[in-house]
Amino acid sequence: MTAAFRSGWGLARSLAIYRFRPWQFAALAQFYRGFVSPGDVAFDIGAHVGNRTLALRRAGARVVAVEPQGLFHGFLRRTLPGDVTLLRVAVGAEPGEAALAVSRLHPTVSSLRADYPQAVGAAEGFEHVAWDAAETVAVTTLDALIAAHGHPRFVKIDVEGYEAEALAGLSEPVACVAFEYLPAALDVAAAAVARLEALGRYRFNLIRGEGDSFALADWVDGPSLLAALGDIARDNRSGDVYARLTEEGQP
Repeated sequence: MTAAFRSGWGLARSLAIYRFRPWQFAALAQFYRGFVSPGDVAFDIGAHVGNRTLALRRAGARVVAVEPQGLFHGFLRRTLPGDVTLLRVAVGAEPGEAALAVSRLHPTVSSLRADYPQAVGAAEGFEHVAWDAAETVAVTTLDALIAAHGHPRFVKIDVEGYEAEALAGLSEPVACVAFEYLPAALDVAAAAVARLEALGRYRFNLIRGEGDSFALADWVDGPSLLAALGDIARDNRSGDVYARLTEEGQP
């Protein structure tokens, strides 16, 4: 199997899973209306095939979509509406350059985290994943994105084990942040929660898989979220942690 074929198959797989499911797209847009209002700025960090970008846009947000992988950035450049700001850059703790480990057949798990293949490669669901390519990508910070594009109401981060580093480049609280958690890397979720709690008073909830309903009946503090996450993650399903800044935590 040639490299080009592997990359094309990986793109097709991602489109089938994340982009070509209109019933999920409509539900996700409705869900996001609980976090953004028309005209609000939203950042989609790790935009991949753009399903979250399009849902946020449909909810009324002005979206800044960030995608460093060349194949997916090219796809987004051709297919996203012109009012979406698209950037080919990664997000980390400091600006610069970094090596992106790419899985051509499973591009959703491409990561800037140097030890990511070792950290998750033996976990259930990763048995057949190979990180068989690399790209050198530019890295910016959330602070720099805010300076250039305005303060976001909502930030979504899905960067395969690099979520805590992305949040380390944020120095002011944001009303709502959503970041992916992986059962094989709950230490990353703990570091991300700690970073957010250092910025402001947040309450947390979580969503399992690609759903659009919260797993917890109430929004909870950081330690309670991490305890719940430890229990829920035993089913080996990834998902998203949502952090909502309380009124008391506003700057």
